[in-house]
Amino acid sequence: MTVPTREIKLVRHDLTPRLLEVSRVTRITPRMARVTLTGEALDGLAHAAPDDHVKVFFPQSGERLPVMPTLGPNGIQPTPAGQPLPTFRDYTIRYVRPEQREVDIDFALHGHGPGGTWAAQASPGDVVGMLGPRGSHLNPLNFDWYLLAGDETALPAIGAWLEQLPAGVPAYVFVEVADKDEEQPLQTAADARVVWLHRDDAEGRNLLEEAIREIQLPGGDGYVWVAGEAGNLKPIRRYLRGLGLPREWVEVDGYWKRGVVNLDHHAADDDE
Repeated sequence: MTVPTREIKLVRHDLTPRLLEVSRVTRITPRMARVTLTGEALDGLAHAAPDDHVKVFFPQSGERLPVMPTLGPNGIQPTPAGQPLPTFRDYTIRYVRPEQREVDIDFALHGHGPGGTWAAQASPGDVVGMLGPRGSHLNPLNFDWYLLAGDETALPAIGAWLEQLPAGVPAYVFVEVADKDEEQPLQTAADARVVWLHRDDAEGRNLLEEAIREIQLPGGDGYVWVAGEAGNLKPIRRYLRGLGLPREWVEVDGYWKRGVVNLDHHAADDDE
């Protein structure tokens, strides 16, 4: 019997700065907007994994164009003294349509922060910058089961994961959102059990941790992907590491952290 290879491969991409225009804005839920960006600069955009993310650069108040970073051989260079700092946040690519030169980015509208504030007011013709993805983690998609979980910041990646999973594969999915109005359709051919967790009736609880601890996972080889607020993920990461799965089959990614601007994902993941 042939034993399937279940190696997660990292593929690096060249960093290319892009200036893109807003083509349209679609309100998916009251607190989630899908912004479609377009432009010739999208030619050659690398997009290979469900959680591919890019840095989106926003114009400063009163300006039409964003301040873009300077690139060097090791990536983004420090901003010279006296020069304006780029304003950016990390976002997951939701869809890419190369033939139409379009990319979709879903923005959580929190009512604060440059990204959500910009997206809530965005209209066709507005300009933003984009940099990345820097790399893609390629999953062979041949695991016996998948566990996907996260808050609304992880929802674009969870949606992409579900659309890529093979038909019939068991998938256990937990999504934490503000309330029932923030639920959105998720398409998949997988045998997915999607559970929505609402913060409006769970003040102070770590809903994702509770849900993940309660689930009875099947035997066999599974892949786990969880993302969201870094502090909430600490106990989840510790619990998942105790399941006995190989470390490379468990991805727990701090997408943001309360009180921290422009969180470094890798630093957050190592902060135990």
